[in-house]
Amino acid sequence: MIYVTGDTHGDRSRLSKKRLKALNPGDTLIICGDFGFLWNDDRAEQKFLYNLSKRPYNICFADGTHENFDLLYRFPVKEKFGGRVHAVADNIFHLIRGEIYAIEDKKIFVMGGGQNPDRDPDEELYEELPHFEIPDKADLLSAVENLEKVNYKVDYIITHEPPAKIMDFLLLSENGVSGTTALRAYFDELSTQATYNKWFFGSMHIDKYISPSVIAVFNSIINAETGERI
Repeated sequence: MIYVTGDTHGDRSRLSKKRLKALNPGDTLIICGDFGFLWNDDRAEQKFLYNLSKRPYNICFADGTHENFDLLYRFPVKEKFGGRVHAVADNIFHLIRGEIYAIEDKKIFVMGGGQNPDRDPDEELYEELPHFEIPDKADLLSAVENLEKVNYKVDYIITHEPPAKIMDFLLLSENGVSGTTALRAYFDELSTQATYNKWFFGSMHIDKYISPSVIAVFNSIINAETGERI
């Protein structure tokens, strides 16, 4: 089975054996960004990753807006699930932006990254700062190429951020304004072009079924096929 959860931010309790006891050998857990266990690269972190590598299921993650990209990109790029991944361990994989994966006969489109909420676009020299968290033109062109190969038809979409219209809906009750970015606008367009069963995203840090096919996920662990929480 394929399961989906939200940003883990290096919280070890989120990936405890007890919490993931429903996962069986060969299952896959997908995290919608901000994995957080590749951050300091210290002994404690390495030990925890080693322990995760002994689990009988796969742990996959899209990148979010809080990642140590310098560390993440040191891992080798390999072919897995029919697409490119950064192989952290034999069962731990970073799902690269714009790729489409075949996991348990399901096509899964992944686009990590987004606008870092900790960066102020109005700050001096903002445009001169590196923004590895924001998908670039190459990421989006790769996504278009891969989606065209499958006629924009996938089973699941996994992103860190939601489409702009979804973010605006979620912020409406808080009188918030999302500020439409190029990526969120791209997701708006993708939501009309693509055929998919479910779209999961994690950046809003809430557990909410926006509709039967669009799901904000954070602490919950969701069965991707049924949409049920485990």
